[in-house]
Amino acid sequence: MLPPVETDEERDAVVPDETVMRPGAEDLCARLGLAGAPLTRFPDGSLPVYAVGEEHVLKLFPGASAGDGVAEGRVLTHLEGRLPVPTPQVRGFGAYENGWRYVLMSRLRGENLAEVWDRVPRSHRERLVAEIGETLAVLHSLGPGPLTDVLGPGDWGAFVDRRTADAVARQRTRRLPDAWLEQIPDFLASVCLPRAPHPSLLHTEVMRQHFLVDPDGWRLTGLFDFEPAMIGDRAYDFVGVGLFVTRADPGLLARLAGAYGHTFDPSQLLAYTLLHVYSDLPWYLKELPVPAGETLPSLAEAWFGTV
Repeated sequence: MLPPVETDEERDAVVPDETVMRPGAEDLCARLGLAGAPLTRFPDGSLPVYAVGEEHVLKLFPGASAGDGVAEGRVLTHLEGRLPVPTPQVRGFGAYENGWRYVLMSRLRGENLAEVWDRVPRSHRERLVAEIGETLAVLHSLGPGPLTDVLGPGDWGAFVDRRTADAVARQRTRRLPDAWLEQIPDFLASVCLPRAPHPSLLHTEVMRQHFLVDPDGWRLTGLFDFEPAMIGDRAYDFVGVGLFVTRADPGLLARLAGAYGHTFDPSQLLAYTLLHVYSDLPWYLKELPVPAGETLPSLAEAWFGTV
């Protein structure tokens, strides 16, 4: 029911098109024993994700992203019941047709933390970020060995080298001004990043958008979206923390780091920001405060400092 999708161009044409996607999702649901269940597509995200009735979520991965489907199914299975915050329970995952893969999972309860953040009182924000810190501490303590066959990058030092070599060109394609581009090589050369860190299971996109919360008492009720998971240096996960959870609030970051049990060097975190798979420094500069002087070291302190 779904056509082959092997390129970015094909994905951009097919994935947003509900006249193509919905019949495929309905057909797959029927094959999974959920024929006739109402389908509601979630509006956000780069992949097609549907609520199937009240109890299930179906996530679809085109052939171009088939590896992500395998990774998410395996990671969620590995994590089930092991974190302080609920994660989706896998009901099934595998191949569909024409290279597509799927993950059928339980539906988590709660409201998206990003959407309700402005309503959360300061004291509850502090507790929520502490819960996130505790959750990351447990996630990073879990042995990732059973997932090494599906999660990269493998050689962390080689990954850092590749990302460093391309860092300026990558930000130039994002239209970062030259005044910032010129600072990147010397800044990255000044930061010592581990080449063989203790391997940790990484979410890689720790954002308010990926947490659910119960407004009645403001408690976390879910963490989701594990398809970009990796194995590597635990500090890499704090890029998302600083940019999308605490958002340049040193008090909140200190609270989260205290619950996590470790504080990272701000320069290391900004270096990983530049090397991150989804790095987009011009976007972050629009979203977060920029200190006077506009230097990368001052930016590191502004975004990732705790004092």
